[in-house]
Amino acid sequence: MSAVDASVEAEDVATPAVPWFERRRNVVSAFVGLHVVFLIALGPAIVTGDALGDLPLYRTWVLDAFQFGQWPGITVPWVYPVGALAPLLAASVAGLGAFQLVWFLLITLLNGTSIHSLIRGGSTAGYRAAWWWLVFLLVMSPVALLRLEGFTAPLVVIALTTLTRRPAVAAALLTAAAWIKVWPAAVLLAAGIAYRRRRPLILAALGVSVLVVGTVAALGGLRFLTGFLTTQADRGLQLEAPISTPWLWLADVRAPNTYVWQNNLLSTEEVSGPGDDVAATVMGYALPLALLVVAILLFRAVRARGPEPILVVVGSLALVTTLVVFNKVGSPQYVLWIGPVVAVLVWADPREWRVPAMLTLTIATLTTLIFPILYIPLTDGDPVAAAVLTARNALFLVLLGWSIRRLLALTRSPGLAAHTDAAEPVEPAEARLLG
Repeated sequence: MSAVDASVEAEDVATPAVPWFERRRNVVSAFVGLHVVFLIALGPAIVTGDALGDLPLYRTWVLDAFQFGQWPGITVPWVYPVGALAPLLAASVAGLGAFQLVWFLLITLLNGTSIHSLIRGGSTAGYRAAWWWLVFLLVMSPVALLRLEGFTAPLVVIALTTLTRRPAVAAALLTAAAWIKVWPAAVLLAAGIAYRRRRPLILAALGVSVLVVGTVAALGGLRFLTGFLTTQADRGLQLEAPISTPWLWLADVRAPNTYVWQNNLLSTEEVSGPGDDVAATVMGYALPLALLVVAILLFRAVRARGPEPILVVVGSLALVTTLVVFNKVGSPQYVLWIGPVVAVLVWADPREWRVPAMLTLTIATLTTLIFPILYIPLTDGDPVAAAVLTARNALFLVLLGWSIRRLLALTRSPGLAAHTDAAEPVEPAEARLLG
């Protein structure tokens, strides 16, 4: 063999080819291609100045605010935290006719930033997480592009991947997201329990909250500041919530006094039947109690191992899934509470990422089958649609059980590297989250 051949062979051994999925340009191309497809799908609405999904309602709130002075969360009660006004107003900067286009561009920017945050360190796990996140966004696109979770979900990915480098920035992002939709507060709680540098987290969270509260106070809206916590307290069991499954089937078989009905005030479908009011009341107490139990488990894990980034992510998954399972309200966008945390878990937990990743993608697929594809048949009592929803809700329970099991396993085993799959080298979670 010639010296040149030997040199080439030695170089090939020293620098093996990079797998296609670990090439930055391939991830970027996939991201761009996916969002071009989204843009084409939204094109007719954009061209005509129309809006899809929940955006017409958001646009109406902005119109009422400017024309009639009815500012949600400031001059009138609102179902959302007052921070949700920020993306609504941002989408209105080019006029209400361009609301759909600007909304899409803002979400595209956030999605792109979240992808960058995952692949920034160049690790195999980071690229794997980015591909998973792109698939998840595709599957959940009917709600990911057209509801407020389209803003909060990528913000949570960015925050969790920024935590160990800039904890104050991460806490500020999570707090801002929680003032848009409440659920990121669960991730912030997990970080507050399981991350070692709590002081910058607390100071940043307080700083953002003081800014929000101060702005609302200056505008004279303090009396409506916490209205989102009580506005929906009296609502019944929403059709898609896991707790509603028995009443859904009773309505499907035409059980006496059991039916699906539309709550026009909240634009939701609910189920009514014997004992539904009791179940709704019980869930009101069960949700905070379940969150407390999970928080205690997370505290125990921290005491056993010390604060670790992996505990932040696993604790976040357990808390967020608890928010979904023990909620009397259930909407398709709730899957977007879980997806961002799982995307980071794929990155941060190389030993155990496969089960939650597959479970969450299956949940997302079934959710999109339910809404928008099978939603009308579901409300009309179609048993196939009811079976799809039942399977989806059962998988929520499985995912919650997995996250609790993982949390307990982390409590018992002090080493992340223990029992690691020998086929894949494992970076410490701290280094992985540092990107």
